[in-house]
Amino acid sequence: MENDMTAYEAAALIDISAVRTHNTLSDVEECVAYAKKYRFINVHSLPCFTKAVAGMLAGEDGIYVGAPVGFPSGGHSTGTKLLEARQLIEDGVEEMDVVMNVGKFKSGDDDYVLNELKEIIEKTPDSILTKVIIELNCLGDDEIERACEIVAASGADFLKTGTGWVPGGANIERIGKIKGILGSRLKVKAAGGIRTREEFDALLALGVERFGINTKSAVEIVESFE
Repeated sequence: MENDMTAYEAAALIDISAVRTHNTLSDVEECVAYAKKYRFINVHSLPCFTKAVAGMLAGEDGIYVGAPVGFPSGGHSTGTKLLEARQLIEDGVEEMDVVMNVGKFKSGDDDYVLNELKEIIEKTPDSILTKVIIELNCLGDDEIERACEIVAASGADFLKTGTGWVPGGANIERIGKIKGILGSRLKVKAAGGIRTREEFDALLALGVERFGINTKSAVEIVESFE
C-alpha cells in the first residue's frame, strides 16, 4: 500500500551515511551534499569525521550530525565507549547511535549490557538523540523481546535494528514484532537491507519512525515520491 506523503516528508525520516571502512572525506562531503539537496534528516559518518560534518551542517536547519559509538561490533570496553561518546559530544554530534554489546547479550549478561547503555546515555546531554543498535540479524527470534526490554530500560530515544554491516534483508516481519513489543514506549529506526519503496512503505505502515538507508537507495526512494 503506497502512502501519499511528499518527497520532503519522506526524506525527513531517512538517515544517510558514509560509515564504511573505505569512506573518505570526499565521500562524507558527497553525503552532506545529498542531504542538503533532498533534505535527509541526518548524515552519519565515522567518528573521525564528526567535527567536519558539524562544520558542513552548521546553521543547516533540519539536518543533524550523526555518528556511532562502539561501531560496528559493539564489543568495545565500556570505558572506550564512554570516551568515544564524550569526544563525539565535543565534536558536535546531535544524534548518537550506540551499538549494544551483542556478544555480552548473547552470552546472557543482560546486566552488563543494560548498565553500559545506561552509563553512556546518562552522560549524554538531553539535547542529543540516542539510538541503541541491537543488530537484529545476529539475534534469534527468542532474543528479540529481551533486547527490546533492555533498550527500553536504557533511557534511549530509539531502538535501531542494525548497523548495515551484517548481511540480511529489510526484516519487515521481525521489525513488526519489535514494534508490537515496544508499542509507544520507544521509537524504532529500521536500518540494514532496506532498498525499495515497497519496503519503505511496508515499514512505515508498521509505525517505524526513522530509517537508515544507503544513499543511493535513499535517493531512489525519495525521488519515487516526486
